[in-house]
Amino acid sequence: MNVVLWIIAGLLAAAFLAAGVMKATQPKDKLAASGMGWAEDFSPGTLKAIGVLEVLAAIGLILPAVLDIAPVLVPLAALGLVLMMIGAVVVHARRRENQAIPINLVLLVLAAVVAWGRFGPQSFTA
Repeated sequence: MNVVLWIIAGLLAAAFLAAGVMKATQPKDKLAASGMGWAEDFSPGTLKAIGVLEVLAAIGLILPAVLDIAPVLVPLAALGLVLMMIGAVVVHARRRENQAIPINLVLLVLAAVVAWGRFGPQSFTA
């Protein structure tokens, strides 16, 4: 189970690192033009903040455990991603962007598995 959690955390970290860097570095109009229509509903500062939070979560999924410094941050980062994906589902549902919702739900479930596993049976502190 530990290996599975590491693989899921690594995949989530890669996905959110890439998405976060893109949101944090690209201008709002470029994000909206690239298929992220939801970006039109948010200010440029909010988009940058979302991107930075995604990058921090990606780092938090891996680095604390690898360095063995405050490994409790791993499940907390995963929990943060669960909350972020709940927000993403709500935004996409309000905008009737139904094609994006399953992706958000898959990411939500994967993050929830990591949070559950690292808070519970495969905790780094146990």
